[in-house]
Amino acid sequence: MCLLMLPASAQADELRPGYLELTEEKAGEWRLRWKQPFSAPPTKAPPPPVIPANCAMRGNAEMGVAGGAVIGAAALTCTGPLGGQSIAMPGLIGQSDMLVRIQPLDEPAQALRLTAKQPSAEIAAQPDTWQVLQTYFILGVEHILAGWDHLLFVIALVLLIRNWRAVILAATAFTVSHSITLASAALGYVGLPGGPVEALIALSIVFLALEIVRPETETPSLTRRFPWIVAFVFGLLHGFGFAGALNAIGLPEGDILAALLAFNIGVEAGQLLVVAVVLGVLAFIQRCAAHALPLTIRVSAYGIGAIGAYWLVDRVIV
Repeated sequence: MCLLMLPASAQADELRPGYLELTEEKAGEWRLRWKQPFSAPPTKAPPPPVIPANCAMRGNAEMGVAGGAVIGAAALTCTGPLGGQSIAMPGLIGQSDMLVRIQPLDEPAQALRLTAKQPSAEIAAQPDTWQVLQTYFILGVEHILAGWDHLLFVIALVLLIRNWRAVILAATAFTVSHSITLASAALGYVGLPGGPVEALIALSIVFLALEIVRPETETPSLTRRFPWIVAFVFGLLHGFGFAGALNAIGLPEGDILAALLAFNIGVEAGQLLVVAVVLGVLAFIQRCAAHALPLTIRVSAYGIGAIGAYWLVDRVIV
């Protein structure tokens, strides 16, 4: 378990895709906005997006740096529909992909995804629901795999339970609960401030780490006896965290439910992958070096707890 290799300074919710929005404000007049997060300030201004061939900028593009990202805006004049045209973002910086949202006047929006390998995409004449499903499914998988606070919670849950049947039950409870709050918060029915939610998510990691290292000679705690209950309760909090990330990405109008479903399924797919890998590693150690398994679990728990404690203090202070 190479958990101690994770730097304590790692940030949670590392899913920070770039975002590009092209909105038609009047017939033929469009507003282009984009954001490119970066891990280190760029030494020179990155190039602006490559706009569709039947569009032209009115004046110069406005660009600046704010909140760890390069942001830009421009006014465009386009002749004819954008369907069949291409849009691109050369030189993606600080992230592996960019979400593109096209919003024509009085027509449904559509979502595209650009990557470093495929920095250009063709705008469809009609929005494609399958395209939305694919885009948000990938974003969901990326979020659980790159969001280290959610990831560490799932890993800690597996280390605590270890029995694959009980793990599946707890993981299912976690999925059901975070799906409830994810959908409710993303659709605007409920909401909690992001700061306290992130702090409580860090606290949930510390809580599970402490449960892992609790001596087995003691009377089994509620967490050990009914881990699915604890997973369900903390899953409600993690759902608000997922919703915060999804709100930052945005949901395509006209396909909100499809995007929400695909994102949630993507999160679940990534979560199941993590559970399978951790169970596989534990089984391998049990078979090849059973004497080392308790120490491996304890050291991993201390590492998880230390990182969770750092995040907790950092989020409370900030």
